[in-house]
Amino acid sequence: MDALVEFYRGAPLPSGLCLVDIWDWSLDQLEDAHDYIQWLFPLDTPSSVNPDAPLVTEDAARAFAWDEVLKDRLHKSLAVMLKFYGLERLVLPADQPVVIRAANFQERRGVWIQPRNHNHLRLTRIVRSLALLGLPKDARALARCLEDIYRVEGRDIISEETVDHWRRAGGT
Repeated sequence: MDALVEFYRGAPLPSGLCLVDIWDWSLDQLEDAHDYIQWLFPLDTPSSVNPDAPLVTEDAARAFAWDEVLKDRLHKSLAVMLKFYGLERLVLPADQPVVIRAANFQERRGVWIQPRNHNHLRLTRIVRSLALLGLPKDARALARCLEDIYRVEGRDIISEETVDHWRRAGGT
């Protein structure tokens, strides 16, 4: 069976860590740990940081496309990370997701709105993973929000190259 699908269905990692454990982490734990993001938001290319992390295979992409439980859990993982960044996902009529600044944005912006911050790479990963796992609307919504943050308050902090990565990852 596909390791990613099994993880999202509740199977523990070799370390014993489960998806629900990560969802319960504090914001500090999410910042300090660096080997979980590749499991929450895998890509179709290997990670140099975490070579044991799963890849998005055709089988995994199909499973996420038709299994509502997997989609719901992916949305929960997204909600956890959006809270970390001071963002939140809303769903407008016609099932149109939008990502906006949350009430905790001013408090959280300092964690990632910094030059060459490692969270820029995490955000690119999240956007790309959402698209690969069948949530392209969410990928585009997050990419648009990040681009708006760049335009409004990040031009001197976030590189244009980073924003280009977010755009490409989200298909915007």
